[in-house]
Amino acid sequence: MGDRWHVEVDRSLCIGSAQCVHRAPEGFRLDGGMQSHPLAPDTDANEQVLAAAENCPVEAIMITLAEGGEWVFPPEE
Repeated sequence: MGDRWHVEVDRSLCIGSAQCVHRAPEGFRLDGGMQSHPLAPDTDANEQVLAAAENCPVEAIMITLAEGGEWVFPPEE
């Protein structure tokens, strides 16, 4: 994975389960309101961040390619 990703969390969907923090502690944190935030919205592609997105119970994490904006997760249907 040599790509750069743009990571976003939809705060209207986030329920603060902290699955993202457990799967990618270097990628996410919870704020005082128990809402997730990416630590670095633009980051190198990595398996832990992808696993966090795939395991979010409400699919609040979106990943696109930083250059070009193509969807990484959730995949386009």
